[in-house]
Amino acid sequence: MSESNFSPQHLEELDSHIDALIESHSQKDELEKVMKKYDRESNTRLWTGNAAVFIKFLSALFSLYCIYVTLFSTAMPEVRLNIFLALILIIGYLHYPIKKSHGYISPGLSDSFSISLALDMKPRANSIPFYDILIMLAGVLPFFYFALNAESIIKLALRGTSPRHPNYYLMTGMAVASILSLMELCRRCVGIPILCVVGSLMVYAFSTVRFGKVIYDLFYSTGDGLRSVPIEVCAKYIVVFIIFGAFLERTGISTFFINLANAIAGASAGGPAKVAVISSALCGMVSGSSVGNTVTTGSVTIPMMKKTGYNPEFAGAVEAAASTGGQIMPPIMGAAAFLMAEYMGIPYSQVALKAILPAVLYFAGIYIAVHLEAKKLGLKGIPKEELPRILKLLPKIYLLLPLIILVYMVSTNMYTMQFAAAIAIGIAILVGIFNSDERITPKKIIDALEAGGRGTITVAVACAMAGLVAGCITSTGLASELITMVVNVSGGHTFIALVLTMICCIVLGMGVPTTANYCIMAATCAPILMAPAIGIEKICAHFFVFYFGIVADITPPVALAAYAGSAIAKAPPMRTAFNATKLAIGAFIVPYIFAFTPAMLFENVRPIIEIANAGPVLTQILVILEIILICATALLGIFGVAASLNGFLFKPINPIFRVIICAGGLSMLIPGIVTDLIGLMLVGFVFTVQYMKRDI
Repeated sequence: MSESNFSPQHLEELDSHIDALIESHSQKDELEKVMKKYDRESNTRLWTGNAAVFIKFLSALFSLYCIYVTLFSTAMPEVRLNIFLALILIIGYLHYPIKKSHGYISPGLSDSFSISLALDMKPRANSIPFYDILIMLAGVLPFFYFALNAESIIKLALRGTSPRHPNYYLMTGMAVASILSLMELCRRCVGIPILCVVGSLMVYAFSTVRFGKVIYDLFYSTGDGLRSVPIEVCAKYIVVFIIFGAFLERTGISTFFINLANAIAGASAGGPAKVAVISSALCGMVSGSSVGNTVTTGSVTIPMMKKTGYNPEFAGAVEAAASTGGQIMPPIMGAAAFLMAEYMGIPYSQVALKAILPAVLYFAGIYIAVHLEAKKLGLKGIPKEELPRILKLLPKIYLLLPLIILVYMVSTNMYTMQFAAAIAIGIAILVGIFNSDERITPKKIIDALEAGGRGTITVAVACAMAGLVAGCITSTGLASELITMVVNVSGGHTFIALVLTMICCIVLGMGVPTTANYCIMAATCAPILMAPAIGIEKICAHFFVFYFGIVADITPPVALAAYAGSAIAKAPPMRTAFNATKLAIGAFIVPYIFAFTPAMLFENVRPIIEIANAGPVLTQILVILEIILICATALLGIFGVAASLNGFLFKPINPIFRVIICAGGLSMLIPGIVTDLIGLMLVGFVFTVQYMKRDI
């Protein structure tokens, strides 16, 4: 068609469309740079052509293999887990280069140029150096050898790593090669902080225990080291749920969640920030990456918040805090719920149930804070005509079917967790076929399998490192020494022990995936809190370390999720991080509350009014009423704390009243009739005074 056939209107529309495509492409490139800078999982090799097809199908086949094994395999753990770790090494080294700048070319720049500028370089396609192949093979071959000779190696037991055994050097050499290969892959895709912990413990173990025994405990032992609880749970449960999450994303559920949040809260004061809170809570529960959650939903919500009138650092902080909290949102909880169930020895459904109130308080605190900030700044919502209508979204409600069926099957114990996840994957595919907006295709199915396989690498490697930590602690008997040390430092005071544990969790959680951080804390700090001298209940101790491992992603100085949010918002990183910490204050307060009062986790709930000779039905009613009272007073308490931190209710709150309403809020967060009444009076007093003095 010649140019004369285009009208001026057509040319204008074409120019507008081209500009939109350019802007969209530019935004996509910018988001990819943010992910590469703050999320190690995004720093992967570039494969093109036939090589890309091969790598994609290899990762997809790995996902299918994992699904098959977790559902049908009857092989002994030493066979299953060794093959699983060997495949993780193969897929891992095919995806992750030795450093960020490897595989990139940048004409005119010297090789010594800073790695940070590698983000602006042009990627070199299909590049994998020979030494990466050698490191990979050095780690893979011993795992396959162990899998093929599992029975004979198990019979050897500790004798195989004794210097007197003829195969001592072969046995120890293979173990060392595999451990070092895994540690190098961990450095590439997880980061150095966790390696510092692992390395320090290994040095301590080798200096106090015979070398051969440590190697046996870390590599050949059936109950400790690499094949302990973390990697067993990862291979059995987590990998299937990661694949399920990848399929769920391709059904268009993220778009549905964002549209639903817009329909619910978009028109209210400061609507985009509330949309960020709601959508991040919904989207984040199936993901284990705070940075990934921040970038995915933040690319939509942060520009909307800035346009509404929020400061850039506040907008980035809202998204970072909400996205990080997605990992404490039942029922999936970023896959950590399965590890918690295994460590605590309770059903997964109970873990999800106990996590409900703390998660609601966390997001309620952020929601209230953004609402008060909007009122303080006089911000409006999004015009209703620009928002999706709930009635138009209702036909898409079937997108929730995979999640609903998964939760139902798991909570009723109809099937095993992995079988329920496999069924949910099948339902997600069926749902995606009927979604005309983002219809799932064979290509998307392969993409989902490939994404699931790739997403498993980081979690599996982190779990393997957590197993090494547990193995070192077991070999050396360090656990009892740590307990003695913390008890001595804290003087037996529970609160001081909790503060020390909190600091450990936050420091070790900086730049470490939540699953790995929780595994390390469950092996080290949780037993300390459960020691008789400290006296924290088992479930409360595990939830405590889990929560503080998560908030490391928004706690300065290494607040990766907050830094990712600041990059999108173009705001100062540290100010964004401090804002995110203030918004997520619930995550810093609530763990202390349930550590002392397990009723917040629906543990050991006793009704305020106990009726003598009450039958089981009446007792159950009283317990339910007590749970409702705990939830209501806790929500009012988090409202008081949020108002105090924001300094605004109906008008600015003076410093004295901010202290009063904060004290009232904290009192109401502590379950108990006396504390509830005191808190209600204090919060009610400030609320009444503010209401009476409001501008009419």
